[in-house]
Amino acid sequence: MEHTPPPFFNRGPAPLVRLAFFASLSLALLVLDARFRYAENLRSVVALAVYPLQALATLPAALGERIGGYFASQAQLRQENAELRARLLAASQAAQRYEASQAEADELRRLIGAAQRLAVRATPAEILYNGRDPYARKVVIDKGSEHGLRAGAPVIDEAGVIGQLTRAHALMSEVTLLTDKDQAIPVQVLRNGLRAIAFGAGSSGMLELRFMAANAEIQNGDRLVTSGIDGTYPPGLPVATVARIERDSAYAFARIVCQPAAAVEGGRYVLVLGSDARPAPYPEAAGPARDKRSGKTRRPRRKDANAAQ
Repeated sequence: MEHTPPPFFNRGPAPLVRLAFFASLSLALLVLDARFRYAENLRSVVALAVYPLQALATLPAALGERIGGYFASQAQLRQENAELRARLLAASQAAQRYEASQAEADELRRLIGAAQRLAVRATPAEILYNGRDPYARKVVIDKGSEHGLRAGAPVIDEAGVIGQLTRAHALMSEVTLLTDKDQAIPVQVLRNGLRAIAFGAGSSGMLELRFMAANAEIQNGDRLVTSGIDGTYPPGLPVATVARIERDSAYAFARIVCQPAAAVEGGRYVLVLGSDARPAPYPEAAGPARDKRSGKTRRPRRKDANAAQ
């Protein structure tokens, strides 16, 4: 009976021999490829055939890297968006403060210019808040009797008359606006000198010329200024502009609505005019002396006449 191993277990050449053979073959291929480029085409074919396996092997790592990068970029974007929103909010607040400061500076410059153009003493004041009565058009300013203000003083801004100081406390005062229903101011049409009285129209923010004849010589766009006949408002201060005229033959008077020239319902700073310019005194009547109470000429008594004889 023959005892030989199966063909699968045939050992063949010795391992050392095979190692030497394959090492020599590798060296030969390396030399040939380095010198003559014989294996370049073979390398290209093998690389092309093995590429799908390489891509499949690196796919999990590439996919994990992309997912990690996506979430990292999302977190970074959220952080950057939050920082940008905070910066935008800060810049918006700074811009609003700048615009408010710029508007305040412009208003103060206009007030200074208006004060320099006036021939009377003017005290600048800041509006603190509106009056408590919702049906009255009044504001409170930060100057009072300690600053030389007195009730009845006119209050203006750089564009025209705002109202009249009606109550003066020690450190603050109350100003009744022109648009208040109980407020009236004598005015004059700048175009032809026609005199009238302007009354406040209340919440509409307008003025009305009442008791004007239907055929009065007044038209839309006419500018109204203070006439100065009341001795309170200096003459020539802008008051309003005629905005609408309603004439009806059935009524004896026309309805004339005017737009205030000044920012009556807006603005922050005002000028309170002093009482430096007082109206000229009325001239005394010439001729014989008159009784102050009756206005009649005083005649000498009979006793005085007999004494003279």
